[in-house]
Amino acid sequence: MARDVVTAKQLRAGNLAEQLLKPGRGVVLRAGARHLTRDELRDEAGRVAGGLRRMGIKPAERAAIFAANSLDWITGYLGVLRAGACAVMMNPDYHSAEAEHILRDSEPRLVIAGQPRAEIAAKLGFEVVPVEDLPRAEPPPMPDLDEDSPAAILYTSGTTGRPKGALLDHGNFLAQGRGALEVWRWTSQDTLVHALRLFHLHGLGMGLHGTLLGGGSAVLVAFTPENVVRELTQGGTMLFGVPSMYQRLCEWLDENRTDLSHVRVFVCGSAPLPPALFERCARLLGQPPVERYGITEGGIVVTNPIDGPRQPGRVGYPFPGVEVALGEQDEVLLRGGQVFKGYWRDPEATKEAFTSDGYFRTGDVGEIGEDGTLAIRGRIKELIITGGFNVYPRE
Repeated sequence: MARDVVTAKQLRAGNLAEQLLKPGRGVVLRAGARHLTRDELRDEAGRVAGGLRRMGIKPAERAAIFAANSLDWITGYLGVLRAGACAVMMNPDYHSAEAEHILRDSEPRLVIAGQPRAEIAAKLGFEVVPVEDLPRAEPPPMPDLDEDSPAAILYTSGTTGRPKGALLDHGNFLAQGRGALEVWRWTSQDTLVHALRLFHLHGLGMGLHGTLLGGGSAVLVAFTPENVVRELTQGGTMLFGVPSMYQRLCEWLDENRTDLSHVRVFVCGSAPLPPALFERCARLLGQPPVERYGITEGGIVVTNPIDGPRQPGRVGYPFPGVEVALGEQDEVLLRGGQVFKGYWRDPEATKEAFTSDGYFRTGDVGEIGEDGTLAIRGRIKELIITGGFNVYPRE
């Protein structure tokens, strides 16, 4: 089950910072009354990179980002990449115990943080840079990095133990973003209403990177149905979300009917979309969401086609350059340029995560239909054997 549109090498090629920070006079990011053009974002990221270098950050060193969504978060993140460093993504809702595990494990040189998170990092003994007051200096030369250079560490949810750090390189992110541009036909004419968390792969690797790679724009909003509908009716052409967001959106639209037929695409993932909600979305949004499938270790790797058919309960076909197979117990296996090479400082977990022929073991159980589409049936650890049959709780 694979699609050969372009080679994995082509999808991965490049320096992520260089590819994301293309020049341009048009507004690329907006949040409330603030906005940045591409030229302004490029300049800001360069100056922040200079400030970080002056503070002692060196290429391949780590800098954690522990803050809520904002344009400053984005500037800080791009400044880290521009300096040649590796960004450690942190959930802004983490309390002291979760934050301590990730910071002790990743050992960042410094932590870009907003309050009250800055206090947590400082009490743990880490140097803190206020996200609202990022350091700035003369931009350094673009670092000599390539697709194999480390870009970010994203920690898994920890459902089977303590969170592990998935180390993604520049090529992983570029392959993920370029794949999204193709499968969702994302262009410079699109405006994404961005209501997802930036620390998470869906909000970062798809939402932010896709916007910057594709030449379009994005508006950051805190998710409420009112905020999302307002932006969609004022020029938004794309929305990425999770099922709970679409549930709330539909509840609001039931009471506040709004014509959203001009929106080009709604994308849903991170959890199964119930068939009833799929049908409700089709009625209230004017189209059903495009369901997709992804993992922290490999990004968004499978999606329903934008031109359909969009089938409830099925997540579709592989992204360009991605190979999907089923292993023992029908475990979903992934291989391609999007997929990471291993966990941060955990060779044993890395070895266990891959098959002998290089496929990543997702831990998800799948089924590939006669039409080639993938459906996710559960997790291997949820498997119940009864009467000789494999049964999963969601069934």
